[in-house]
Amino acid sequence: MTLGETPPDPREARNPAEFIARLQALKDWSGLTYRELSARAEALGDVLPRSTVANMLSRTTVPREELLGAFVRACGARTEEWEAVRKELAVHGAYEPEPGVAPEAGADTEAAPVWPGAVPEEPPAGPAPPPRRSRIRRALVGAVAATGLVLAGVSVVALVRDGDRRPHEQRRPPVLTAPAEGPVHIRVIGSGLCLNERRGSSSGQIYQRSCAGADVPRYELKRLAGEHWRIVSVHPDFPVGCSGIPSGGRIPAAALEDSECGDPTRVERFTLEPYGSPPTGWRIVPAGSATPGSCVTVVGDRGAEWSRLAQAPCTADARGQLFSFDRRDQGGSGK
Repeated sequence: MTLGETPPDPREARNPAEFIARLQALKDWSGLTYRELSARAEALGDVLPRSTVANMLSRTTVPREELLGAFVRACGARTEEWEAVRKELAVHGAYEPEPGVAPEAGADTEAAPVWPGAVPEEPPAGPAPPPRRSRIRRALVGAVAATGLVLAGVSVVALVRDGDRRPHEQRRPPVLTAPAEGPVHIRVIGSGLCLNERRGSSSGQIYQRSCAGADVPRYELKRLAGEHWRIVSVHPDFPVGCSGIPSGGRIPAAALEDSECGDPTRVERFTLEPYGSPPTGWRIVPAGSATPGSCVTVVGDRGAEWSRLAQAPCTADARGQLFSFDRRDQGGSGK
C-alpha cells in the first residue's frame, strides 16, 4: 500500500459520478485488489464482499453510508470527509466546498482529456520541481549557454569533417511495429517509454517506464476471435493474468490494470486500431466498454516515467494514445 502518498480528496467531487471516480482513485491509491480489500475489511471488523465493491464502483449513485465507511477504512483512509461529502450528495445531489478550499496545486495542463464528470488527473508522485531561477541567474546561465553553443558548433563541424556519423545514428527513431501474437514490449509513441507495473505493488496499475527495465510483467499479445486481442501479463510474483479495465469500463477514467483473467466485471478484450496512413501507431481500444469512444491513454505528464494508463476519450490527434508492439526476443508464455 502506498500510504506515503496523499489519498484522493473527496471534496473535489461535485456530483455522484465524480464521487464514484474518487472512490476508484482511492482504491488505486490503496494498492489493494478486491480480494485484499475484503480481507482487510474483515480484519477491521467490517463486511465488504468483493462483488459489492465492484458493483459500488460501477454505479453512478452514492453508496450506503455503512458500505462507504467499510471501503474507506479498508483502503487505509479517514472516513470523516468521505462521509460528509456523501451526505451532501445524497441530500442535495451536488457538493460545493466551503469558501477558501483551493484545488490541488501542480495540475498538469497538458493532461489527456477526461470524460465529462470525471476527475482531472493528479500529477504523478515524485520530488517537487526545482524553484524557478531569478532573472539575474537566468541571464548568467544564458550567457554561459551561448558561449557553450559556439564551442559546441565548432566541435560538431570538426566531427562532420572527420566523417563521424554517430549524432545522426543516435537520432534515428525506433522502428514502428504492428501487433502480432507473441511476447512484446508495448511502447508509447511520443514518450518512447513502455508499459509496466511497479514491482512490489499488488494493485495491478499499469504505468509507462523506461523500456530497458520494463520486465514486470512481461506482456504477450494473444489474438482472439474477430478483430479482438488479449494482452497477457506474465508476472514473476503472480499467476499469468490479463490487462483490463475494471467495472466493465463504466467509470470514464478507469485505470488500465493487470489482474486474473476471466473476471466478468472487467473489459479484457481490445481492438488494436492503426492510426494514419501509413500508420504512425496503434490505438488500444477497450472492446465493449460501457463508456463508448474510449482509448487506452497515458494520463498526467505524457513524457514522464510512471505516468499511469487509463481509459479516456479517443482524441483526433491521438496524443498519448498510440503504441508500437515491439517484439521481444525472449519472454514467458501466457494462456
